[in-house]
Amino acid sequence: MDRDTWMYELQRHDKEYLIRLKDFLKVVEDHRVKKGESQIWCPCKRCHDCKMFTDLKLIEEHLICDGFMNGYTRWSRHGELLIDRNMIDTETNDDETDDFDNDNYDQIDDMLHDIQDDIPNKDFEKFQQLFVDVEKPLYVGCTKFTKLSVVLKLFNLKANNGWSDKSFTNLLEILHEMLPEDKEIPISLYQAKKLVCPMGLEIERIHACPNDCMIYRDRYVGLDTGLDKCITCGKSQYKQKNHTEEDDNVKRNAAPAKVLWYFPIIPRLKRLFANAKDAKLLRWDFEKRSTDGKMRHVVDAPQWRNIDYEFKEFAVEIRNIRFELSSDGINPFGNMSSQCSVWPVLLCIYNLPPWLCMKRKYIMMSLLIQVPKQPGNDIDVYLSPLVEDMKKLWNLGVEVYDAYKKEYFQLRAMIFCTISDFPAYANLSGYSTKGNKACPICENDTHRLWLENCKKNVYMGHRRSLPMDHEYHKQGNLFDGKTENGKAPQPMNGRITFSRVENLNIVFGKGVKNNCPDNWKKRSIFWELPYWEKLDVRHCIDPMHIVKNVGESLIGLLLNITRRSKDGIKVRRDMIKMGIRPELAPIPKDEKRVYLPPAYYTMSKVEKQSFCECLHGVKVPSGYSSNIKRLVSLKDLKLSGMKSHDYHVLLTHMIPIAIRGILPDHIRHTITKLCLFFNMIHLKVIDPEILDSWQNDIIITLFQLEMYFPPSFFDIMVHLVSHIIREIKICGPVFLRYMYPFERYMGFLKGYVRNRH
Repeated sequence: MDRDTWMYELQRHDKEYLIRLKDFLKVVEDHRVKKGESQIWCPCKRCHDCKMFTDLKLIEEHLICDGFMNGYTRWSRHGELLIDRNMIDTETNDDETDDFDNDNYDQIDDMLHDIQDDIPNKDFEKFQQLFVDVEKPLYVGCTKFTKLSVVLKLFNLKANNGWSDKSFTNLLEILHEMLPEDKEIPISLYQAKKLVCPMGLEIERIHACPNDCMIYRDRYVGLDTGLDKCITCGKSQYKQKNHTEEDDNVKRNAAPAKVLWYFPIIPRLKRLFANAKDAKLLRWDFEKRSTDGKMRHVVDAPQWRNIDYEFKEFAVEIRNIRFELSSDGINPFGNMSSQCSVWPVLLCIYNLPPWLCMKRKYIMMSLLIQVPKQPGNDIDVYLSPLVEDMKKLWNLGVEVYDAYKKEYFQLRAMIFCTISDFPAYANLSGYSTKGNKACPICENDTHRLWLENCKKNVYMGHRRSLPMDHEYHKQGNLFDGKTENGKAPQPMNGRITFSRVENLNIVFGKGVKNNCPDNWKKRSIFWELPYWEKLDVRHCIDPMHIVKNVGESLIGLLLNITRRSKDGIKVRRDMIKMGIRPELAPIPKDEKRVYLPPAYYTMSKVEKQSFCECLHGVKVPSGYSSNIKRLVSLKDLKLSGMKSHDYHVLLTHMIPIAIRGILPDHIRHTITKLCLFFNMIHLKVIDPEILDSWQNDIIITLFQLEMYFPPSFFDIMVHLVSHIIREIKICGPVFLRYMYPFERYMGFLKGYVRNRH
């Protein structure tokens, strides 16, 4: 019986457990005799290898009462060697993973095992020194800490708390003075980095044109290494602040004009599989997933099965990785200005369990596009190193060691889909999300209406999804003033979409004009991936931003918040021009004032007070959302300072309660159905058989909103609500395809910024 079974699966009063426990205590006693130590580390869940006892009986009682701490199947604290391990990890669930991450067991032996196969020859001597440092005590007589473990713990503290390099060096100097004379701790940051440098992963610092025309990397641009000017715009590769273009010393003395940081994913995947715990988790999609027909994970989605059917060689190896890619711009200095924008490109792994695949621990930052300009459509220039590695991972694969199965295998990987906000959707896909054909799913069949007074496009026409003999098709006076004779558009497959962009050859760079037909502005670099046209959904729309924008429009309309309300004199004039709702026509009172008759959705001051007081009195558990009370102004009767998750909580739970007894029944019921829809799509378990009924319900809700709400309410975000169910059908549950985890990760990255210069 292996240790994983008897230590964590057997009952602790079981005879077999007690026999095995006696064997463990014998190993502990032999180790104590060999080392000549009087005290022993206790590995129970309560002590977590942090307490030492002299009495072996006391440790036995702890292990019978509390059991072993998570993950301690390699007895490294009690005499077993670090690198010669035979570890079989515990069954992992959400709670156990959190406990494993938070305990004091540092698992340095795992870290050394992860890197031993990939260490370069030039660093082999440094790597061997790590084994000396991992056994070397911090000072003579110290049994709790080693030289390497202390340095790693200090580096973790530095990273987690944002310590500066100077403060870290000062701390090392103080510790150096406090410890005995024979201490082994480094005295400076440089020495500490030199100690752990063999454990680091590869990073590429690639120079780029400041106008985003090209990157200076030979295998992508095919150019001479001596090139120091952009071949498109002629800009220098280096900053010219203190030098002229003719200065020969520019290349040696000046900083690069723009930098792309590339973190290669192949070494990171090798490091992931070299850890037995993670290697076992990466088999979850095949071994542990549910098969009851419900959608709990992306693996239950048709697109996953279609890939297995189209590419049988890829599907044979269950350890092959399927990535989701996300990218967005952030201001590293914390304000809302877009003049300074950093673009990280993040990858998450869909092979992991649903409670882990969106955790920060397993999100990989593969690219970091440096400030100040955002790349826009030129992001393909910076994606080229990543796409090159993804093509290698798809075509040939790489040999990787699986620490769980104790074998080597050929690992392959693919990008399953991308997820981003709507402007970044345009940058990644190459389809412009503005103008007459802003919907990337409807494309040329986008139903668009221009409001002349509001000077904006609106996207209505959801009656197209109704049966052709439905009475609403002819009742244009209730909707947009026109008879609807069209049918709901059918999204194009990958082959037809590729035919539209196949012959688009554009030149990248700021200031370069390219003549492109329709809304396609480029052929995305992702089309170079052999499997890209076989995917039914390549770029997913983000439900997080849809809920945020729809919630903002709804709150602004109901409370008539200045500069957020979708109602006003301009849209009333547009409605009269469209020939709908003449009873809402603006009535001039004098030369300057105009009276707007109240609509169905208009709330009186008393009703607004009732609505705001309801939200003001809401109390939620800590961490559930923001304190709603602080977001509601009873004086101004408005909500302010709302974040995306706050709108999610309002729409899915609070608004249906707050509007009870305030609005007319037909308005209240329609808004409640909209909120109920947003609540349902975020379920963790979805029955595919009810998705068609959800789609019918949301279409009915949308054209009912067209009957009651002003046309200006129906921007592109409201229209995209009608396409959410389609993507759930193809790609699985929404909670694995929205931006919340990536936005939190980007906020975490911003915390590292110290020097704004």
